[in-house]
Amino acid sequence: MTSPADHARLRAQLDTLTTEAFRPELADIDRRSTLDIARTMNDEDATVPAAVARRLPEIAAAIDATAARMARGGRLVYAGAGTAGRLGVLDASECPPTFNTDPSEVVGLIAGGPAAMVSAVEGAEDSAKLAVEDLTGIGLTEADTVVGISASGRTPYAIGAVEYARGLGALTIGLSCNADSALAAAAEHGIEIVVGPELLTGSTRLKAGTAQKLVLNMLSTLTMIRLGKTYGNLMVDVRASNEKLRARSRRIVALATGAGDPEIETALRRTDGEVKNAILTLLGDVDGPTAARLLEAADGHLREALQAAMSG
Repeated sequence: MTSPADHARLRAQLDTLTTEAFRPELADIDRRSTLDIARTMNDEDATVPAAVARRLPEIAAAIDATAARMARGGRLVYAGAGTAGRLGVLDASECPPTFNTDPSEVVGLIAGGPAAMVSAVEGAEDSAKLAVEDLTGIGLTEADTVVGISASGRTPYAIGAVEYARGLGALTIGLSCNADSALAAAAEHGIEIVVGPELLTGSTRLKAGTAQKLVLNMLSTLTMIRLGKTYGNLMVDVRASNEKLRARSRRIVALATGAGDPEIETALRRTDGEVKNAILTLLGDVDGPTAARLLEAADGHLREALQAAMSG
């Protein structure tokens, strides 16, 4: 059980955090019109991209390091509690359909396990030991990258994940929304997006959550671009698992090649529906097996495979 002294210590810590600061000028917000509150909240949200922009060099460095690890077979692992953990799980779950990654390549861990996605799990975020257990459970190695996510930058689960991973020699990134955070200090790459106090005091699912989502979007998307999962701005590794994605696959091949529908259907049929391979057969004038061989030799990078096809 937490003692009064522990409560006092925690309160003192929260008092130092920008994300927990009270804003007297908003103390009457519940008495304002809905439109006025909406405008105020929208104005607050508009400041987030600028806060992210101030940390782009750190973000880019973390992405390059992550891509280098993943190119050698490493995994990308997110670890967080509450909203931060849910955002990590969300980003990880979007990678297989968008980039045709295996579900084991990008992993989202949330304190308290899957049940914590929809309801709070008492005390889970306060346990660094639980983070170690979760990372051990997925067989974390030095080849992997672990991203600890915490708005406050003091969540024991996120810090514990980063400290354990760094001890193994894994790449570590600490994403928080307070300056001089313990999480950033624990990680090899600290990214601190300082968005300031929230509209509702301490409700870090708001600006802090938006900032974290923006950074995670960059981290996964740009890493996948570096790994050759796109051709220009086309998602050529998209997994066509439903009718919408099947239609998108055909549109991507059309945009990349300028081919007509009959040619596209033939190319996709000859490459088992693989968009990247189909594009290579059309642009490089090669058959399906040759396209697969060239892409394997180019580690999945379509531009390199296409250059090899043209010069072959």
